[in-house]
Amino acid sequence: MGQLPSSTAGVPSCRRNDGIYQSCGSMAEQDLSVFHSSLIGKKIDDGLCVANGIPNLPDDCLACVFQFLGQGDRKRSSLVCRRWLEVEGQSRQRLSLNAQADLLSVVPSLFSRFDAVTKLSLRCDRRSVSIGDDALILISRRCQNLTRLKLRSCRQLTDSGMESFAKNCKKLKKLSVGSCSFGAKGINAVVDNCSSLEDLSVKRLRGIIDGDSTEPIRPGSASSSLKMISLKDLYNGQCFAPLIIGSKNLRTLRLFRCSGDWDDVLKLVSNNIKGLNEAHLERLQVSDVGIAALSNCQNLEILHLLKTPDCTNSGLTSMAENCKLLRKLHIDGWKTNRIDDEGLIDVAKNCPNLQELVLIGVNPTRASLERFASNCQKLERLALCGSETIGDAEISCIAGKFTALRKLCIKSCPVSDHGMEALALGCPNLVKVKVKKCKGVTSDGAGWLKSSRESLAVNLDALVVENQNQNQNQNATPEAVVVVEDPPAATSGSTSTRRSTSLKARLGLTSGRNIVSCTLRRWSSFNGGSQSH
Repeated sequence: MGQLPSSTAGVPSCRRNDGIYQSCGSMAEQDLSVFHSSLIGKKIDDGLCVANGIPNLPDDCLACVFQFLGQGDRKRSSLVCRRWLEVEGQSRQRLSLNAQADLLSVVPSLFSRFDAVTKLSLRCDRRSVSIGDDALILISRRCQNLTRLKLRSCRQLTDSGMESFAKNCKKLKKLSVGSCSFGAKGINAVVDNCSSLEDLSVKRLRGIIDGDSTEPIRPGSASSSLKMISLKDLYNGQCFAPLIIGSKNLRTLRLFRCSGDWDDVLKLVSNNIKGLNEAHLERLQVSDVGIAALSNCQNLEILHLLKTPDCTNSGLTSMAENCKLLRKLHIDGWKTNRIDDEGLIDVAKNCPNLQELVLIGVNPTRASLERFASNCQKLERLALCGSETIGDAEISCIAGKFTALRKLCIKSCPVSDHGMEALALGCPNLVKVKVKKCKGVTSDGAGWLKSSRESLAVNLDALVVENQNQNQNQNATPEAVVVVEDPPAATSGSTSTRRSTSLKARLGLTSGRNIVSCTLRRWSSFNGGSQSH
């Protein structure tokens, strides 16, 4: 196979030139066809189409072309010639590696090729031995411009390794850690040395143990730059409280399944952080006291309050009265019935900018829905899941009064085809409807919705089940349909006997001929399914 010249003599360095890079990008966006026709040559040498201008194409433009390729095409392009291999490696900024222990031996050669990496992901299988401190330190020495790092199941890393890494990669902006074994000292080292850190995500950090002996996570030099903190599945997540409270410019706080009472922490957050824009609280021990304190962050626009059983209408009312800029509200009441129309009406009355509302395990009625329709005229996305009070009458209310609604999701609610028919006649801006696990809704309901507007995307699980049954009946052979029959019932009261006998007949346990028929059914179903694909 012929190759393009591998020499780089007379060709500009493959270090990025912003002017050339931008001009190539604009050229690709404006008219790819003209650019393509000007490069494609007419000569074919050993199966390789040689473009007249490619050998003289600057490395910056070649790197720009690589940026438009997917991962597979990019890897294949690097095998064309030595020059492409070099340019592809030195222009790659994102890299994901299998972080097993044997990675250590190839780190020097690997990062000699990929020496411009700024985003690195190190993942290890839970059953394998991960890289240790030596490999991470070696990587940090070769990737000192690293801005993003993701660590998953790297259980051999220690606080010492993280400390050395943080000293070498001081430009780090985003750190995501999951299922690792180092502890508070490692996190403190990152916070102390990486003054540009903006995003910190910690999940199942095994080195942080429960108890007073755990070292607190200090604000450090990153306190002024941190904008997002996410904590998940931590036994002692409250050791991060000093860091959270000290991050004056924090915009997003996400707390998932972290043990301990968080009311006091949220009080301190509201006193110290006035610019908080987004809060996610899921499965936390937090009460109306904490929610009322959080409501003092009056710039809050996004609130997720999920499975917090101690929160009631009182806390929600405080949030609604103080956070009038609220745009997105997700509530999972966990079917405790402690949040109902009272709190929801206060939200509708005080939050006119609401655009997205998700209610799970909450039972709103027509009264609160009408308030949302009249006061929240920007509401575009609505999801009602597991609500016992959402029936056809409530769907009719939504169809008639939610004029701005674009996306609607209904799941596990007592809704029937009558509600779908009403929905088909309302909501003029609706573009997508999803109906799941609503036993009263059939394919007829989906038909009404689709016939009302051809552009409407309808996702209905009842329709999927019926289509599968129809396909099975169409694909089945006549023998498979007629051979297996249920024997007549002995008496009208022997329901269990009738079911068991019918089940045995369908499984082919009563005769050899039935076994053959069941096999034919599976084959025909399989053949039909394969043909359909």
